[in-house]
Amino acid sequence: MGPVTDSPTAATAATAATAAPAAAGPKQARSRVTRRHLLEAAVSCLAEHGWAGSTVSAVAERAGVSRGAAQHHFPTREDLFTAAVEYVAEERSTALRDLFHAGPAARPAVVEALVDLYTGALFRAALQLWVAASNEEQLRPRVTELEARVGRETHRIAVELLGADESVPGVRETVQGFLDMARGLGLANVLTDDAARRARVVAQWSRILDTTLG
Repeated sequence: MGPVTDSPTAATAATAATAAPAAAGPKQARSRVTRRHLLEAAVSCLAEHGWAGSTVSAVAERAGVSRGAAQHHFPTREDLFTAAVEYVAEERSTALRDLFHAGPAARPAVVEALVDLYTGALFRAALQLWVAASNEEQLRPRVTELEARVGRETHRIAVELLGADESVPGVRETVQGFLDMARGLGLANVLTDDAARRARVVAQWSRILDTTLG
């Protein structure tokens, strides 16, 4: 009797086993693309329409997928929007590091780039989540934990890019004070275009950081 793989049944099974990983590859890739589209659409929805106007159906429509597909990836509304803010925060952190990957940059450029984190769609979306979490018990723990994690990562990036030595007394507090100031500028920018005043404040903080950090 020939080898087992010579039988039609065995040959079919072997072919199916070989084809399965190949088929899974494109399927997984499509799933990742769908997930990314949903996350980006969720952030845009939050930034433009706020929590009340951001439903799973609205996000699915914007992302070009069915509501069922959206719920396959994110079973609840809270899952979707907290994941969205976290995803885009990670993307912005990576982009920020890549921006200065070539080597040390002038401190004013770093200060301006960090302030920009708080004046775009990501900050507006996060702000909507904070407001919603203040009124919704189910959402509050998730947003509180997310904000703490994103805050720690932003602080680490700031320390790295500013070349700050936090072993020096007062440096950690100065860096955190700068980030708190940047968040305040982001809040001011929500209602009006605050670009002119922001530029003056950024220039002053660059001087403060130069003096404090050396």
